[in-house]
Amino acid sequence: MNAAVRAVVRVGIYTGAKVYFVHEGYQGLVDGGDNLKEATWESVSMMLQLGGTVIGSARCQDFRTREGRLKAARNLVKRGITNLCVIGGDGSLTGADTFRAEWSSLLAELLKTGGITAEEAKKSSHLNIVGMVGSIDNDFCGTDMTIGTDSALHRIMEIVDAITTTAQSHQRTFVLEVMGRHCGYLALITSLACGADWVFIPESPPEDGWEDHLCRRLTESRLGGSRLNIIIVAEGAIDRHGKAITSDEVKDLVVKRLGYDTRVTILGHVQRGGTPSAFDRILGSRMGVEAVMALLEGTPDTPACVVSLSGNQAVRLPLMECVQVTKDVTTAMNEKRFDDAVKLRGRSFQNNWNVYKLLAHIRPPSTKSGHTLAVLNVGAPAAGMNAAVRSTVRIGLIHGHRMLAVHDGFEGLAFGKVRGQGGARG
Repeated sequence: MNAAVRAVVRVGIYTGAKVYFVHEGYQGLVDGGDNLKEATWESVSMMLQLGGTVIGSARCQDFRTREGRLKAARNLVKRGITNLCVIGGDGSLTGADTFRAEWSSLLAELLKTGGITAEEAKKSSHLNIVGMVGSIDNDFCGTDMTIGTDSALHRIMEIVDAITTTAQSHQRTFVLEVMGRHCGYLALITSLACGADWVFIPESPPEDGWEDHLCRRLTESRLGGSRLNIIIVAEGAIDRHGKAITSDEVKDLVVKRLGYDTRVTILGHVQRGGTPSAFDRILGSRMGVEAVMALLEGTPDTPACVVSLSGNQAVRLPLMECVQVTKDVTTAMNEKRFDDAVKLRGRSFQNNWNVYKLLAHIRPPSTKSGHTLAVLNVGAPAAGMNAAVRSTVRIGLIHGHRMLAVHDGFEGLAFGKVRGQGGARG
């Protein structure tokens, strides 16, 4: 979020605008005073590498009331602020849209009560709003990635990798609970990245009888030579009937049915902390630039927009349309329309879910295709190559192909270093 704040300040100053920090979120906007401070070019130096937000954030009940929004409007008008950039989740952005919709009536009331002068009201006749989504859950529809998600995934993977070492040494099963009360993105991507044996997400609860299926899956994994099992649970995981599936419940099931040494790790707020990843620093910076451009180009007739990531481009989308789709996901889950919930999350979420199920849950067919495929790496090593090899082999096996591994690239191919399930191949 600091990268986004920095970008808004510097691009705003570059374009000749006067830019203000609002400290402590909407509460600072309502309270006014020293919470609103003019920003300078230097005031955002050395903040790209900092986690969280240096200007603070706070939940604010006052802003939910018209009286609170009236105070906020007066504080903005007194400083001549007519453009507001809001970084937050769907609730924060909905509040911003409500604020904008009420702006004319708020000014009229302030003018009537003497809170502002006629000249001040004229200079601040309309308010432009632009939003950026800061949420580690990646739970906002309309954007491929929200600010903070990638960094949270890095925190989670560091812990998963550390736990994996322990689990392999002691032949343990670990149940990891990650954040995601209403969205399973973190749990899903973590499971895909670490090759988890099972994942529970709120958008797609397991079928009835999942307990038997899970235990069978873990048993097959151990019989296949694995020394560990990893199960990822989103904090909002539920079954098909809406009943919560907790990490402790999963642990008790594994211990009772299989007798495996099983531990629970709840990651909690460590996922929100730490330094931001390179991706998040760039994402926040690019979104911040686009947000300022959107504000400067805005007119009284321009609907409030949210800056989103589509593919690799920062784009502007109608704010309330995205908010509505996000709410539709919750509605679909409440109505147990889970297939619709997954679709509403977007194509990227769907694809990741389908890939995970392919790589983790589908058994190779008994009939073979007759095709033989080999996989080899060429050139200098790079992080992620093992993941590519793993998915290539597993997808090949799922389709009934005979899969071979060529060791040491083309040189290995020349000297016959080709191996498959039956050992060395010439």
